[in-house]
Amino acid sequence: MSVTICQSMGFVVSALGIGGIIASTCMDQWSTQDLYNNPVTAVFNYQGLWRTCVRESSGFTECRGYFTILGLPAMFQAVRALMIVGIVLGILGLLVCIFALKCIRIGSMEDSAKANMTLTSGIMFIVAGLCAITGVSVFANMLVTNFWMSTANMYQGMQNVQNRYTFGSALFVGWVAGGLALVGGIMMCLACRGLIPEESRYKAVSYNASGRNISYRTGPYKVGSGYEPETKTRKGAGYEEAARSEDGRRSYPSKYDYV
Repeated sequence: MSVTICQSMGFVVSALGIGGIIASTCMDQWSTQDLYNNPVTAVFNYQGLWRTCVRESSGFTECRGYFTILGLPAMFQAVRALMIVGIVLGILGLLVCIFALKCIRIGSMEDSAKANMTLTSGIMFIVAGLCAITGVSVFANMLVTNFWMSTANMYQGMQNVQNRYTFGSALFVGWVAGGLALVGGIMMCLACRGLIPEESRYKAVSYNASGRNISYRTGPYKVGSGYEPETKTRKGAGYEEAARSEDGRRSYPSKYDYV
């Protein structure tokens, strides 16, 4: 019963984590404009992985997608790739986990097959969670670096006003979702141990005494004189085994057969 609960809870937690990773990837608030010491407050900028948006004080919002791939930074493209890999592995893990649930019977599937599928889905969830956490952390590191560079330029007395960007809500969603997927994968791996059948079982062997009474009869011993002929079997030409005669007696080879 505990194995079924652990497996079901792992599936639910992993599904929430994968859903959060998808939502975080599609969100536009990966980086938001820092309004501290910003004289222009009528326009608010925020950026995502796929487009940048501008929201005016009147409530009108305009978004523009990134129409280039080569023009984007390499780290930015790496974050995209990590999030996409996490989504793909998470979806595949959910599909495998559905068929591996112990509460669902599909044909005559054995527990060993379900255990292997549960372990596979758990590893997929763990890798998906790590990809999401890594991608969000890399993007956060880029934001911190650009923020302090913009701050240094502002305090050096430069005339142009630079927009500083800080953490958006999508980053926190990605961190939480990656953690949920990681925890769900660990729970699936723990549930796999309970599904593995015991291959080696020690069976007790009981020895029952026989109820029959065995009696041993004594009889005369036959003592050999030592002069009985011994039948020798040799391989080669002229040496063959003795053949039985028609009347049942054994015939031995004569001395002329060895010539």
